[in-house]
Parts: sequence; C-alpha cells; structure tokens
Amino acid sequence: MSLNDTPSGERIHIGFFGRRNAGKSSIVNAVTGQDLAVVSQVAGTTTDPVRKAMELLPLGPVLIIDTPGFDDEGALGELRVQKTKKILGETDIAILVVDGSRGLCTCDRELLDLFAEKKIPCILAENKIDLVRSQESAPASKTETERVPDSVQFHVRASAKTGEGIQELKEKIGDLYRAWKAGQGAEPRLVSDLLQPGDLVILVIPIDKAAPKGRLILPQQQVIRDILDAGCSVLCTQTEGVTRTLEGLRTPPAMVITDSQAFAEVQKAVPESIPLTSFSILMARYKGFLETAALGAAHIDRLQDGDRVLIAEGCTHHRQCDDIGTVKLPCWLRARTGREIVIETSSGTGFPEDLTKYALVIHCGGCMLNAREMQSRIGRAVAQNVPVTNYGTAIAFMNGILQRSVAMFPDLARKLSEV
Repeated sequence: MSLNDTPSGERIHIGFFGRRNAGKSSIVNAVTGQDLAVVSQVAGTTTDPVRKAMELLPLGPVLIIDTPGFDDEGALGELRVQKTKKILGETDIAILVVDGSRGLCTCDRELLDLFAEKKIPCILAENKIDLVRSQESAPASKTETERVPDSVQFHVRASAKTGEGIQELKEKIGDLYRAWKAGQGAEPRLVSDLLQPGDLVILVIPIDKAAPKGRLILPQQQVIRDILDAGCSVLCTQTEGVTRTLEGLRTPPAMVITDSQAFAEVQKAVPESIPLTSFSILMARYKGFLETAALGAAHIDRLQDGDRVLIAEGCTHHRQCDDIGTVKLPCWLRARTGREIVIETSSGTGFPEDLTKYALVIHCGGCMLNAREMQSRIGRAVAQNVPVTNYGTAIAFMNGILQRSVAMFPDLARKLSEV
C-alpha cells in the first residue's frame, strides 16, 4: 500500500484552528505547499472544514484539516463553530494560528483550554510576523510579549506570505507528534502480537451482496497485512468452506478470524481447541475500546420495551437490502431480547453529542475513524453513562460466544466471567 492509499483512519490528523482572518488558510497552504484552502482578506472565508490527505515530511501520511474561524458570529457562525468543535474529536495535533500583530484573543484562549481538556498536543503558530516587523511602533509581536500558556508545547513565529518559519513549523509538528506517541507506549496491534512466526491463520470472509465488488473491506486488508508482517501465513475461505479447509490441514491453525455476520455458522465448524475471534473484535482492540465494548454488550439482555438503541457507523456507504446496520442488527436485537425497542441510526460525522436518550449504543468497528475520534465517541457514551459496544462484540454476545471470542485476552475474559 502506497502512502497515497493509506486510509484516513491510519493518518495523523492535524487540525489548524484560530479566529477569523488570523491566516489559518494561508498557513495551511504554506505548510502543504498547495493551494488547499481559499485565501481572502474577507474574514470568515473558510465556512466548512477543508480536508486534504497527503504526505507531509517528516511525518508521512497525514490528514490536514483547515477549520472555520472560532469567533464566527450569528446563527450560521455558531453552526460553523460547532463544526470546528467536532473536529477536535479527531485531532491528533492542533495548530493554533494567531495573528501576531493582535496577540492572543479570548477565542484563542478558549481553544487552548479545549486542547488541554481533550489532551491534544498543540503548537502556537504566530502568523504575519512580517507585518509585525514592518510596524515601527511594534518591534516585537504582541503574542511574543505575552506569556504563552503552559499548554502550548511549541511556539513558532512565522509568515505565510514570506515563508519565514514554515519549515520550523513543519519540523515542530514532527517533533511534537513523536514526543506524544512516545508517551502513548507500544504501538497498538491488530493481531500480530498474538502470533508466533510461522503460524497459520484462517480468515473467514463471506462474499455476499454486501461485499464490495472486486476487493476486500478495509479491516480484512489490515488484518492480512498485520499477519504477514508477523512472519505468518494466511488462508482465506468463505463461510461454507471452513470445515473443508480445516480438514485439509495437517496441523490446526493458530487462530480463526471471521466476519462477525458469520459467527453463528463458523463457531459450529471450529473446534473449541482453536482460538476464534472476529475482525470487528480485533478492530475494537486496535482502536483501544475492546474492554468497554465487551462489558457493554451485556446490556443487550437488559433492554426493555420502548428503549432506544443507536446503531452508528463511522463512514457513509450505499446500503444494501440486507445491510448489517439498518436491517440485520435490528432483527437480531429484537429476536434476542423479545422487546419492542426503538432503533435509530447515524453515519459519518452524524454521531450525536447528546446520547442520554439511548439505552445502548452499538458502533461499527471504526476502521475509517482514527483512534482519537473512535475513543472520543466511546468516551462520550461512557461519560454520559450510556452502555456502548460494537458490531462484532454485540454479535458474539448474541450468539453466546463472546467469552470464547476474547479468550486470547485473559484479563478481559476473567472480567467477563465475573459480570
């Protein structure tokens, strides 16, 4: 996979924030070396977040996000500010662009507080430094003479017009990201850390009407690559071929990983002695919320008549007649609970801020969302005391095999046994 093919969920998300006319879009264009954002002297030119997937040295594949001015006014302005706040949920690195001739304003400080609250590492990029130098009465910028808040990791003086400080800003972005990642501990893995070199893994991949024509879905691609990176072998089969495949092997596989929708059939064909899990369970682990999802699935059996359940997806796609989110999961939930529950759905960026009306949230695996946004959504549910799980974990629970599906994670298996 080339850098240009890197999915959005695997890119570093860099958000540029600030007041109107601080020069955010000009700084974005200078950093990217492209006319990514429209630039104008008119305040409020950027009315919606602008995204660009690209390679940014020395980081590699990134997603650049230019946001509307945080001091926008009026009814439409407030909607734009709300969109900007939503971007914070997916931002790995925040760049606060400040007009150096005006210094930090109230909305700049509000943004800094939000960065600190959400633990987003940030850089203060003081723009228009060329303009500051041209003013005889202002030998130093207003921002420079103020005390830069402790939440700012780096302070860079730059000019989008002359290019001064732009290379330093790019280098500081790289330094900040590496420092932040170092503090996060070991890189998350999908499955490779559970395998030994030379192991064989069987993947069960149904090819039905919901399968994309001519390709595999992203979690399947990612799992295959992670297994190969571990020096192991992969054998792919469809649901009806599991028994035949196992019978053709001289030794049992190290693991079987199945599409969640095939759990019911696959678990009958795979002996208890062979570890069995799903792509969706591994994705929940990779995104950092498997324990929350596993414990949240138990709330399915606590649903009552009239309870609302939100089924959420991180991306948008053309829905088939047997779509998992809008058709299959609702049917399985009603069959499992025997209750008259109310199903609501969301997709893409439509995940609600207020989740308190729901008795349960069931989210997709989040393969198209970066880890920070996925954890932001899960954290929102937890903070509002709303149980949350994901597709694969919920399906495993409803098939009575969740305990088996997480057996390779002993601590989690023990906690589930105590619930």
